Amino acid sequence: MEREQGQNKSMEIGFIFLGFNINGTLQIVSFTLFFLMFLTTLSGHVTILIISLVDPALYTPMYFFLRNLSFIEICYTLVIVPQMLVNFLVKSRRVSLIACAAQMYFFIAFGGVECFLLVVMAYDRYVAICNPLRYTLIMSRNVCVQFLATAYASAFTISLGLTMLIFSLPFCGSHNINHFFCDIPPLLFLVCSHTNTNEVAVFVVCLTNLLIPFLLILVSYIFIANSILKIKGSEGRKKAFSTCVAHLVVAILHYGCAIFIYIRPKTNYSLEHSKVVSLIYTNLTPMLYPIIYSLRNKEVKGALKRIWGRQLIVMERQ
Repeated sequence: MEREQGQNKSMEIGFIFLGFNINGTLQIVSFTLFFLMFLTTLSGHVTILIISLVDPALYTPMYFFLRNLSFIEICYTLVIVPQMLVNFLVKSRRVSLIACAAQMYFFIAFGGVECFLLVVMAYDRYVAICNPLRYTLIMSRNVCVQFLATAYASAFTISLGLTMLIFSLPFCGSHNINHFFCDIPPLLFLVCSHTNTNEVAVFVVCLTNLLIPFLLILVSYIFIANSILKIKGSEGRKKAFSTCVAHLVVAILHYGCAIFIYIRPKTNYSLEHSKVVSLIYTNLTPMLYPIIYSLRNKEVKGALKRIWGRQLIVMERQ
């Protein structure tokens, strides 16, 4: 009876984000900093989207996946950052149960799509370097679309199951979430019943979504490194290496932060440490991806020059 009353109370009240224990000038400074990071992230990924759609030279499997990765990062950022920015400015940080569940669902879903997509991109690099003669046959347009559809379907289905699992639990204790968004670990701390079974289920899902894909990426890069070392000429090795290093850095950043947050038992979990890593995971790394992945890439720079050149010609004619 007490649990049912607690759950009904959760439905009525929702939750309150505790966020970061800052106020006054520091709050305004933090808002300004993260707002600028937010704008930089969006502009970087939108630039990649436009360039890869406009320039025919970038109509390749690698840039097809990169374009979709940028789209996912935009959605992923929009799910978390606007709410976080608002909470820097308002006194009431209340969120309804439905809004919290929706935020968790889309956060896990887009994060899951990114996890699967990074594996597909590693496979794309593996085929391009280890089996270049059959690359266009293996990584055809249909195959790329099928990979992408599978990533979306798998991630959104898993996210639905996880979100339903978490929000079927009784939240009959405090309604204060010691975090800046609705994430799994801080919500499990608010559950008043034993959560061992649920923690095991979450651990298994995270293992499937994070650790196994990351290990597959590492294995693919062992084969890639072996093939690169066999390439004759330093220029060829450098070119092959440059197409892979950016993806590997992004994968390490993405999976490293996610594994630190989610693949740990509750007894060893620190919400304060988690907030800091989540801040990096949801704000800093999405901002760095365009710089790491594309804006230092010669092909992207070439595409930018071609697009800018065409614009100048159009302006001159007018």
